[in-house]
Amino acid sequence: MNYRKKFMVEPGSKVKLDKIDPGYKGKHLSEGDAQAETDKHCRQLRESQYLLYASRTYALLIVLQAMDAGGKDGTVSHVMSVMNPQGTVVTSFKEPTAIELQHDFLWRVHPHAPAKGTIAIFNRSHYEGVLVERVHKLVPKQMWSERYELINQFEQLLYRQNNTRIIKFFLHISPEEQLARFKERLDDPARNWKISESDYTEREYWDAYMKAYEQVFAHTSTKYAPWYIIPSNHKWFRNLAVSQIVAATLDEMGMQLPKPSVDLEMIRQQYHKATREANGNGSDDTRNKKGPKHKARM
Repeated sequence: MNYRKKFMVEPGSKVKLDKIDPGYKGKHLSEGDAQAETDKHCRQLRESQYLLYASRTYALLIVLQAMDAGGKDGTVSHVMSVMNPQGTVVTSFKEPTAIELQHDFLWRVHPHAPAKGTIAIFNRSHYEGVLVERVHKLVPKQMWSERYELINQFEQLLYRQNNTRIIKFFLHISPEEQLARFKERLDDPARNWKISESDYTEREYWDAYMKAYEQVFAHTSTKYAPWYIIPSNHKWFRNLAVSQIVAATLDEMGMQLPKPSVDLEMIRQQYHKATREANGNGSDDTRNKKGPKHKARM
């Protein structure tokens, strides 16, 4: 199944989230049934990231958005962790600070955009400005409604000026699944730290958030920065779909290892010379040096 094609929001299309099954799992019956395929995509991810880092011709920005307990952290942990951290940076955008609120809504985001050869993962993102701030009426409608175009311009800037490929995931869970995950946090001491009072207050705005997300998809899913709506009630299916889409996006870049920037023949000569000097006998390998024979002792 081509999940990239299946879950992409076509530019200009209108999405109704209540028509999309968050429990969808395709042909796979269980996590074990999907694991081999997920592992294959994760291997491709790691190999492609190496090419991305070496060639330094492209950058990749991955945006993760979801309701509370939607699986943003889990996606980073189970999918993105296969990549080399030397070329990957995860940024979590929390409630804006007092200083950030004194600037435009993109001010705190732009410094975290990926450099060529690297991958940036946004755990929440610049879209909070048309989600949280809209739902809670923190800014006037005229202000947040203008932000869709500003976001498109920002993403187009990254795409055109820095060869940044952008993929945006909405991890779609049901209200029932969210509540089940809240219970897991209560029952598991290792997850208690994730509990927040806002989990339940934000849950009261579920319908308003769904409407806001639908508007986000309609206004900001573009050919250069598409949105993907990932059914995420089953965490293992979420990992499968996301890993496939990221791997396919990287593969599409057609990256190759760069040619050496030095004269390899000259470097080989220098290596052999250094080896002979280290051996002290003109031989390239101490394993070829004949030493005195010793009789075995009983």
